[in-house]
Amino acid sequence: MAFLKEFREFAVKGNVIDLAVGVIIGGAFSKIVDSLVKDIIMPVISRLFGGLDFSNYFIPLAGQSAPTLAEAQKAGAVFAYGNFITVALNFLILAFVIFLMVQQINRLKRRQEAAPPPAAPAPPPEDVLLLREIRDALKK
Repeated sequence: MAFLKEFREFAVKGNVIDLAVGVIIGGAFSKIVDSLVKDIIMPVISRLFGGLDFSNYFIPLAGQSAPTLAEAQKAGAVFAYGNFITVALNFLILAFVIFLMVQQINRLKRRQEAAPPPAAPAPPPEDVLLLREIRDALKK
């Protein structure tokens, strides 16, 4: 029973909810980066290297001969290093973007820590102090 109570307290804490939101946003962001790499970056890189299609770079391991990776995979095992290049590039872009985000967050935290604390409020004018004294004396 104590275990369930402790788990509930853990699950309701803000950090777990923040983590869940981060995982969901990360999943959606990952799809955006996948599309960026597959649909924008890899075609440009392919064009720069003479129209080569990295997704169809493979070495057949079962002796099959096929023009595309999908057909070769149907016929047997393949070493699909073109897909690995695409996924590795995807990871590098995602890691770089996360690095930039963490760098900006750290910069904002340093600014907040370096900011001077708010100044103490100015003391009230003498007439206000005098009126307070009169008020307090009348209450007695």
